[in-house]
Amino acid sequence: MDFTFDAISADERAHAEAVYTPFTQAIRELIDAAVRTGVDGQTIAQAQHAVEAVTATLTVTEQAGTRTLRDAVTGRPIAWGNPVVGSRNAIAPPLDIQFTDGECWAEFDLGSAYEGPPGWVHGGMCALVLDHILGEAASDQLSKPFFTGTLTCKYLRGTPLGRLRAVARLERVDGVKAYAHGHISDADGVTVQADGVFIMPAWARGQP
Repeated sequence: MDFTFDAISADERAHAEAVYTPFTQAIRELIDAAVRTGVDGQTIAQAQHAVEAVTATLTVTEQAGTRTLRDAVTGRPIAWGNPVVGSRNAIAPPLDIQFTDGECWAEFDLGSAYEGPPGWVHGGMCALVLDHILGEAASDQLSKPFFTGTLTCKYLRGTPLGRLRAVARLERVDGVKAYAHGHISDADGVTVQADGVFIMPAWARGQP
């Protein structure tokens, strides 16, 4: 498996972020509007044609598959298409993960596009966020190849749509396994807890 990524300089990354971040946010807002709109069928048909025209414009030139790069300064991977943190993926909230005192954390908003039960975040979305942020903690900010082995979530109560906070911490490393714990909380406290076991694959251990 090839995990050698092309490097991108700070200036190149800043330029790409300046171009794609507002564009992706506009798509994110389009998704939210599509979920919540109450306009008539004729207006929907007009909007559909407009969206199809934009799609046709964007697909004139495409890259083969997704592309992960490496920050030339930090060495960390940059996955533009990641569904949790990707700045070019409108599905991503996105999380801007920070690192303080050994913890990974992020504050973010989940709106209508992430709804499960009315007014609440879909439980699978909570698991997705926790899988990613625990993985960041287990892999030392994605600098080491540890991938999800198991993820156990305990849903204490519903997670409301709106402003949320996710936190994760590395508990310990035992050989090729890293153990991490984390949670999602709202203004009233923790809603979901998670424990994850992350495993270093054989190719990264120097084994066949």
